[in-house]
Amino acid sequence: MTIAPTTSALTLHDMPACDNARLFLFVFRRMGAHGLNDAIAAHAMLRVFRKAYRRPLMLMRALMADVATQTNVTIAIAPCCFTRITHAEVAMLTVISRAERQPAAAALLLSDLLGVRHIDGLLSSATAVAGAFADAGRPVAEG
Repeated sequence: MTIAPTTSALTLHDMPACDNARLFLFVFRRMGAHGLNDAIAAHAMLRVFRKAYRRPLMLMRALMADVATQTNVTIAIAPCCFTRITHAEVAMLTVISRAERQPAAAALLLSDLLGVRHIDGLLSSATAVAGAFADAGRPVAEG
């Protein structure tokens, strides 16, 4: 995955109000910038999910690996300390929040975001992450 520098030319949005969406976004940014085995991302998941951190962490790593290996476009990821989010990050949060309830809409958005036609594996990874967050009592809400 290539990380584009955040500039004023990128469309920026407000940080989501949902704590679970902010956690997803933080881990997404850390793993996107520092790799799948980032200790700070793992610690954030451990701190929030306590003993049940393994499943969401491993599924998040699988999602990030799928995105990194199967995308055809550059995905703009802002630095972790940045208080605004890029259009690509908004799209990924929307995919995660809709993956279980509206899979067709999530599939179209994910396909547009990543520039990939066949996104069955990517959508499965996104749905698994959404399910892991929801099963732990932390569903990711958009916006």
